[in-house]
Amino acid sequence: MNAAAVTLCFLLRANGSGQEVLLGLKKTGFGSGKIVGVGGHVEPGETTAEAACREVAEEVHVVVEERHLIPAGTVEFVFPARGEWNMSTTVYLTERWTGEPAESDEIAPQWHRVDALPVQQMWADAEHWLPAMISGQRIAVTVVLADDNESVARVHTSDWPEPGAVG
Repeated sequence: MNAAAVTLCFLLRANGSGQEVLLGLKKTGFGSGKIVGVGGHVEPGETTAEAACREVAEEVHVVVEERHLIPAGTVEFVFPARGEWNMSTTVYLTERWTGEPAESDEIAPQWHRVDALPVQQMWADAEHWLPAMISGQRIAVTVVLADDNESVARVHTSDWPEPGAVG
């Protein structure tokens, strides 16, 4: 599978009613109109961690340092009807950043309770892996989309061997 390297970074914070995650309403491009995680393509010569920090700065105007990224797993997105959309995604979490999230040309950031994610407004796959990763599970997920490029045909989840793990 030829897939674009992408990254997602989910900012997490505690409040009086529980944990919240920063998502954003996608205003332009791929996924426009959906609520999505903050992230994007890994540029040539860039690590996934560097890309995550850059994308967070570009999309929601806060600074995340690589040392504060928590590796959460990977998601392979397979679009059988549109192979050029295939993505190999590295997912990070963070509880530390500098600044307050602010809207960009691409994303309107919104805090959501972790126990009440807006899955109806997100890509159909999100409910299959995002709650698990936020809760601390480290998993490798393969999501195969249906021919409509929207609904999920199948999902395979396995334990994620963290980078550098012997195995």
